[in-house]
Amino acid sequence: MSMVKDEAGKKALCDRLARVEGQLRGLQKLIQAEAESEKVAQQMTAARKALDKAFFALVATLIAEGQVDSDEVAALLLRFA
Repeated sequence: MSMVKDEAGKKALCDRLARVEGQLRGLQKLIQAEAESEKVAQQMTAARKALDKAFFALVATLIAEGQVDSDEVAALLLRFA
């Protein structure tokens, strides 16, 4: 399987994941503070969507680098999306 080789692409993915990590820490604080369930659920949804965007950014980076062919892209999307 291919991997991201472009340093700018790696940094962008890591930055995106760092933001997701911040969201997850914020979620933990909400739960610890006994926040309303609806607010917790809303933040969980936002974190999940942010992680989905990171996945699609990974796939887009692999495509842009020319590292995967269409069959590999299809397999990645079918398996993980």
